[in-house]
Amino acid sequence: MAPKKRAPQVLCCNATREAKIPQSRTTAAIIVAAGRGERAGGALPKQYRPMHGRPVLRWSVAAFAEAGVDNIIVVCAAAQADACAVAIEGYAATITPGGDTRTASVRAGLAAAGDADVILIHDAARPGLSAEMVRTLVAEIASGASAVAPALPVADTLLRTEEGGRVVSELDRAGAVRVQTPQAFDGRAVRAAYAAAAESMAFTDDLAVVRANGVATRVIAGDPRLMKLTYPEDFAMLERMLAGERITCVGHGVDAHRFGAGDHVTLCGLRIAHDKGLVGHSDADAGWHALVDAILGALGQGDIGAHFPPSDPQWKGAESERFLRHAKALADAAGARILHVDVTLICERPKIGPHREAMRARTAEVLGLPLDRVSVKATTTERMGFLGREEGLAAQATATLDRPA
Repeated sequence: MAPKKRAPQVLCCNATREAKIPQSRTTAAIIVAAGRGERAGGALPKQYRPMHGRPVLRWSVAAFAEAGVDNIIVVCAAAQADACAVAIEGYAATITPGGDTRTASVRAGLAAAGDADVILIHDAARPGLSAEMVRTLVAEIASGASAVAPALPVADTLLRTEEGGRVVSELDRAGAVRVQTPQAFDGRAVRAAYAAAAESMAFTDDLAVVRANGVATRVIAGDPRLMKLTYPEDFAMLERMLAGERITCVGHGVDAHRFGAGDHVTLCGLRIAHDKGLVGHSDADAGWHALVDAILGALGQGDIGAHFPPSDPQWKGAESERFLRHAKALADAAGARILHVDVTLICERPKIGPHREAMRARTAEVLGLPLDRVSVKATTTERMGFLGREEGLAAQATATLDRPA
């Protein structure tokens, strides 16, 4: 049945009634995450790219878990199984291999879902899912509906064009809606519909599958945050929508190490030949130690000594890259983004200038930042004090983070 030609009442899902999943109904959520997402650009498939410090896929798994869904199934490409497991680590979800098409992947998910009374099918590329939306959709099915999906009205003029952009005709937008996911189904209805559909058929969404099998479908108020990530510019747009209230925090770090016997120093991850070494429990990289403290300071999570005590033998001689990656992981876990870092090295020797760009590049690599957001510079104390006497060197660092309020 075609939808009635009237504009649906659209509310933000935050304004909908509080719905709860009936305890008598078993529920399963199938998250389709087997695509390559090539149009979105980037080195990673879009479902594994970070969104406010969390992989895109993890947002949806978290929403289904918060809503109390009994069985969460993630359908991914076999080659991406390891990346998928890392993305959803800590959640009780089943990973199953997908197929060559979305329809084939949904079939794999349905097989893993078993006899669930209510089945929700969701695109991993829609991380703006809320637990409230999940509960509302399940309640609709529990109330007797066979197939329900969130949708938004079409506000723009719709045109049909041909190659070259020439306008052929204007389309009537009365009653037109943009259908989102998750789409919720009576378990028996969706299983029967997929069983009846030919294996060779491919559908753009799951409402089309059940409609082809004579199942009545309807839509409810959607949520703009459920937009699908398709193109590179979509990431910045959705990040702004999901940001909520955020604050900018600046952390400051200081470190110093004395010189001792040796033939090199390590600064900002770079080994530099020198007639002395730096004395420390780890590799004594003062630049990165100061930077770790700056990141921890912006997060309000203590200092490097609290996380890596010098009294602990496991950190003897450790590379400071481990410390910096740990600080980055803490920022990610807190939903924070490192916006910019600035390191100042204070010493007479070795000369920093010849190595500055390599230090910037290593720091940017470890933190996953563009090079223009990493500053490394140097100064001396004009031969004053212990630094001027070349008894050691010091470093100061600042880190600017954007984080949830």
